[in-house]
Amino acid sequence: MLLQERLRALRKERNETQLQVATAIGIADRHYQRFEGGVNLPNLENAWKLADHFGVTIDYLVGRTDER
Repeated sequence: MLLQERLRALRKERNETQLQVATAIGIADRHYQRFEGGVNLPNLENAWKLADHFGVTIDYLVGRTDER
């Protein structure tokens, strides 16, 4: 599963909007939309913030493991 698919699935599990996730990690909503759309990849700092926000590991986010 690709990063954008994992982000979308995790966000939907929590019933959050893209704007809510973006606000929670301190980026613009359009910037987050590009992550979910597969246009851009998050830098390491944003990957850490996303993993912390969703309560998963970075390895899970990027598809290196299925273990959260």
